[in-house]
Amino acid sequence: MKRTIFDDEHELFRQSVRAFMQREVVPRQPSWNEKGIVDREAWKAAGEAGLLCPALPESMGGAGGSFLHSVIVMEELAYVYESGFALSLHSDVVVPYIESFGSDAQREKWLPGCVEGDLITAVAMTEPGTGSDLAGIATTARLDGDHWVLNGSKTFISNGILCDLVVVAAKTGDGDDPHKNLSMFVVEADAPGFQRGRKLEKMGMLSQDTAELFFEDCRIPKENLLGAEGGGFLMLMQKLQQERLVVAVAAQAAAEKVLTDTVAYVKERKAFGRPISKFQNTQFKLAEAATKVEVGRHFLDRLIADHVAGQYLVKECSMAKLWQTEMLGEVVDTCLQLFGGYGYMLEYPISRAYMDARVQRIYAGTNEIMKLIIARQMQL
Repeated sequence: MKRTIFDDEHELFRQSVRAFMQREVVPRQPSWNEKGIVDREAWKAAGEAGLLCPALPESMGGAGGSFLHSVIVMEELAYVYESGFALSLHSDVVVPYIESFGSDAQREKWLPGCVEGDLITAVAMTEPGTGSDLAGIATTARLDGDHWVLNGSKTFISNGILCDLVVVAAKTGDGDDPHKNLSMFVVEADAPGFQRGRKLEKMGMLSQDTAELFFEDCRIPKENLLGAEGGGFLMLMQKLQQERLVVAVAAQAAAEKVLTDTVAYVKERKAFGRPISKFQNTQFKLAEAATKVEVGRHFLDRLIADHVAGQYLVKECSMAKLWQTEMLGEVVDTCLQLFGGYGYMLEYPISRAYMDARVQRIYAGTNEIMKLIIARQMQL
């Protein structure tokens, strides 16, 4: 079925994004995977090519596009098996906090650098003692004169080594009610008391610089409070829907790419004197995978269109994050099996795709949390 959410201008943008991936990303992937980090030059190149914050309004220094332009960037990254160059985290998860809740002065100070690739962003919510439970956040912030003083630690922070700006969730009041005492701050990398911990070794997303962050009497100007004190919970609730949609978009595109490459492989690979595509088991397995991918694509495209139109879709975004990531896991597992022993070799992209797929069910809220949200939206 033909996709209908993109127009001719979007397709021209996709061509430029695809050319960027072949020129700037694919040749560097071996080095990035070995070092566990994307080089800053690639971020700067992405900014120059218009790939950073494409949905940001022109009045804030952006290109004035829409979330559809961001979707194209996410899809094209997936189509070259690049899971660690966190353009979507930067453009569609972190920067929207500054765009929506920042003051005019904050936007003017930080957004141009975010668009140009001079400022790389991260968001710090998860802590060593808590995962998806916002009420369990222990990092604190207290006002001391003209500065906020932050104390605490965060973990599993994507872009943790490269980041120049970190949007940090911290407690600013007494009690355990996150609806009242959670606030958001922008911490600049040169802030006194801000320290990067070790770069974490992972089984997938090899080029992503995931790290621990520490705040030890970290002093930031009081102007770095994002939005209203105590308003962090509502900010997170507003923005987590798009974050989950971002995960679903990447998962869907990854499943499509894996399926396409597997179909091509089974037509070439021979066993017992004929291509393995001619075996009924291969046909049945790929027919099942193709059906899941096609169903997922059209549910997701409808959801993307509604999201772009401004609908607030808590249940549906949670469903997409749940379904698309579970589907990806099933499809990539099926496809890896058809590669046989070669599927287990790291030189084959299917192996890396298999490892990359696993975390999709964990971050941006575990899939168990997605089920709870869906159930509550059903008034269960």
